[in-house]
Amino acid sequence: MTRATGADLLVDALRRRVLSGELAPGAPLREEAIAEEHGLSRHTVRRALERLVAERLLESEPYRGVRVAAFADADVVALQQLRAALESEAVRLIRVEHGDVWPAAVVEPLEAALSRLETTGSVEEAHAELHRLLVAAAGSPRITEAYARLDAEMLLFLRQLAFHYDAQLLCREHRAYLDDVQRVGEQAVRDHLDRSTAMLLDARR
Repeated sequence: MTRATGADLLVDALRRRVLSGELAPGAPLREEAIAEEHGLSRHTVRRALERLVAERLLESEPYRGVRVAAFADADVVALQQLRAALESEAVRLIRVEHGDVWPAAVVEPLEAALSRLETTGSVEEAHAELHRLLVAAAGSPRITEAYARLDAEMLLFLRQLAFHYDAQLLCREHRAYLDDVQRVGEQAVRDHLDRSTAMLLDARR
């Protein structure tokens, strides 16, 4: 088992503070203050911040330093477009292998995720899990890895927006979505995420 480094532990701690909203959008993160608070070198702190910038939870700008990411409408659209590209390709690969009637090995984990979506207290995370499982079912490690990296960024946006899903409605919509991606394929993904993008942008206003 690989032992977590100081940078690993700091990344986890700062990620939790950002995603919980304890650190607000635009809040600055000062290397010296973080190093003193956690008893770490500034070099270790810098490496941790760089990793969170790579996850797009933080932003780094010349002369402004590192701050908690804030989202413009264009950022939301770009994030959803990337999700659509990855998820639609995953669906295409699944349909190439299985056609429009998917086997139990693919469908049952998705059905289980739908049940968790309906009953869990953390709707955003259960929703993200459902989409991750759909992408993973394509069996492409590269696509799965790229898609998983979007989770934290999407969760941060939803937390900053203070957007709350209706779990029952979301579950019904996603049961229909899973039927649609089997029958219709990639276009169902794009239609689903286009509706989601419009809803999120409307919520911002």
